[in-house]
Amino acid sequence: MTVADGDVLLEVAGLTARYGAVQVLHGVDFEIARGEVVVILGANGAGKTTTLRALCQMLVTTSGSIRLDGKELTGRGTSDIVRLGVGHVPQGRGTLNDLSVEDNLLAGAYIRRDGDIATDMERWLGLFPRLRERRTQPAGSLSGGEQQMLAVARALMSRPKLLLLDEPSLGLAPLIVQDIFRVFAQLNTDENMTMLVVEQNANVALDLAHRAYVLEAGRTVLSGNADDLRHDDAVRKAYLGY
Repeated sequence: MTVADGDVLLEVAGLTARYGAVQVLHGVDFEIARGEVVVILGANGAGKTTTLRALCQMLVTTSGSIRLDGKELTGRGTSDIVRLGVGHVPQGRGTLNDLSVEDNLLAGAYIRRDGDIATDMERWLGLFPRLRERRTQPAGSLSGGEQQMLAVARALMSRPKLLLLDEPSLGLAPLIVQDIFRVFAQLNTDENMTMLVVEQNANVALDLAHRAYVLEAGRTVLSGNADDLRHDDAVRKAYLGY
């Protein structure tokens, strides 16, 4: 499944990625329309996290083409990619535990030189009221769910065009997962936020997504509308548990 050329925000073609001599991605192709939520499914070791790292040119050696809003990202530094509009919420959250909630959010805005940082901070603290209550606390004192909220809010502080979410439900209680994915849906609806989500919880991911891709051993083996893939026998048995 493809999207109309004028709507494409991210276009990935022939993407390979390796860690040293170990090749993980073998010519992956996919695209994301502006305002779309796309999920990548796959077993452990399929290359899902590596795909997100490759988009950020972080910790991997890549070849192929990665174009965001028509600009080639391959070969650029990670900080340049953030400036071009990619926000990354990594697996494990990556919060700066010794800094306060507020300082973590300021760190997320380090690339910006405009005067609206305080306004955006209040905006995202409004989206995550628990963070507002804890804005002066060290990030390391927060619960797992609160740290995930902080990681998302920190990424939003860079005003991304594309938000990458790597296993956002990992280690969280089901009710917290529901709350966080409800916020993701709100961001997409209210802010037209484009998202690429890697997620082991395929049920909750497909509820959020418009489209999905399935990776196996570093290759795209299936793609389509999220509702259609939910009813695909192979996807059901492999990822949905029924």
